[in-house]
Amino acid sequence: MSVLSQLNPAPIWIYFEEICRIPRLSKNERKIRKFLLEFAASHKLASKEDSIGNILIIKPPSPGMENRKTLVLQSHMDMVGEKNTDYKHNWDTDPIIPYVDGDWVKARGTTLGGDDGIGLASMLAVLSDKDLKTGKIECLFTVDEESGMTGAINLKPDFFEGRILLNLDSEDEGILYIGCAGGMDTLGEMGYKSCPVSDGVTAFEIAITGLHGGHSGDEIHKGYGNAVKLMNRILLNLSNQFGISISLFDGGNLRNAIPREAFATITVSKSMAEGLDNWVTSFRDVLAEEFGDNEKELKIEIKMTAIPPSVMDKESQMKLLNSLTCCPHGVIAWSQEMDNLVETSTNLASVSFVDQNRIKIVTTQRSSVESSKHYVAGMVESCLRLAGAEVVHSDGYPGWKPSLKSEILKITRKCYSYLFGKEPAVRAIHAGLECGLIFEKFKGIDMISFGPSIKGAHTPEEMIEIRTVGMFWDLLLEVIRNIPLAEKKPDSI
Repeated sequence: MSVLSQLNPAPIWIYFEEICRIPRLSKNERKIRKFLLEFAASHKLASKEDSIGNILIIKPPSPGMENRKTLVLQSHMDMVGEKNTDYKHNWDTDPIIPYVDGDWVKARGTTLGGDDGIGLASMLAVLSDKDLKTGKIECLFTVDEESGMTGAINLKPDFFEGRILLNLDSEDEGILYIGCAGGMDTLGEMGYKSCPVSDGVTAFEIAITGLHGGHSGDEIHKGYGNAVKLMNRILLNLSNQFGISISLFDGGNLRNAIPREAFATITVSKSMAEGLDNWVTSFRDVLAEEFGDNEKELKIEIKMTAIPPSVMDKESQMKLLNSLTCCPHGVIAWSQEMDNLVETSTNLASVSFVDQNRIKIVTTQRSSVESSKHYVAGMVESCLRLAGAEVVHSDGYPGWKPSLKSEILKITRKCYSYLFGKEPAVRAIHAGLECGLIFEKFKGIDMISFGPSIKGAHTPEEMIEIRTVGMFWDLLLEVIRNIPLAEKKPDSI
């Protein structure tokens, strides 16, 4: 039974609900790619797929519109898969369950996939609208945006021909984005010795849950708690005060999400165990005061558990905890050119015990200044090397330099003012968009990014504001109708 088909605009919501049924995590987009190609065939539209899985579907110009410039619409087909710990969900087979909650569409227990499922749905609605009078439209669906942008990285310069592009992957209605940050990952892997557990100890499990989390670009400046950082604070204090040994430290999940949860298993001598749980409870009150209303749902729980098979050696344990203490997280610098824009940031994304002898640490850096991006990556590398970790950096992706002289910006601003009687904001975004890679690869391309309002992206609290989807759709159609004429080629002599 359809849940969203009664919402307006119906074409977008019907396709979005259909997309919710299709598993499409990053690097596992096989089913959504098949769906898109079958959609093109059923609507008798030309399509093609490149070697990495990017798909292009072409809507031919309406009669009399052949002289318009070709317009490219672009969204990514993958999504971030996060779920609540107590919610059962198989990301390979299970559908997302959307529901309406007042003015918002949400999902039960998981990320909703509005980033960027709503962009996909809008493109399918455009492609299937037989009454829409348009010039030629090329719809570009890219893979793997969320875990490395490998789809955009591997685009060939001849995959599409349009040089006006609307990226439909922004999350703030009323804002037109004309620039974005570049990014890269810094990964550390450190070894340690597994030691037998001493006699006369008690084991505890510690869990941090209920944090907001969020997108490590869009929300890095909001002061939300980082579960890895907070767990590290707990373990360092317990190590210094109670002489604990760590058997497990597992926090965070995704490179581009602020960690929401972290878990640890520790041992402590029975003589020191009595006051340990009281200390953890007291520390919960300390953090509640630090974060105030920012983290109302923060939970720190401690309970006795079975004695683990082994623990870290003390030297490695202290190296790890000290390294994570000095490893930066959050805003490093604000833009000097645009108000309220984060220029440079870093996200301590995850820590995991790979096996009984290796620990993996994942971080992500973003900046609109290329040199600053590499500087903060070097700062993180220095902290990780203090723990004896081997460190590697990803190739990363470039930023997208803003241009207030953009033709499509002028068109979109005019369309927005005409529709809604007010001026849109024009900004750059600290998050990474595929626009940076496309801008670098397709010379002379003119781009803008906009979308409806999405809150809590990359978390199970993700939600789409219903009203703004209608505004997004109206703006998209109005821009499509106002794409200018192509420049007439001079007659050959």
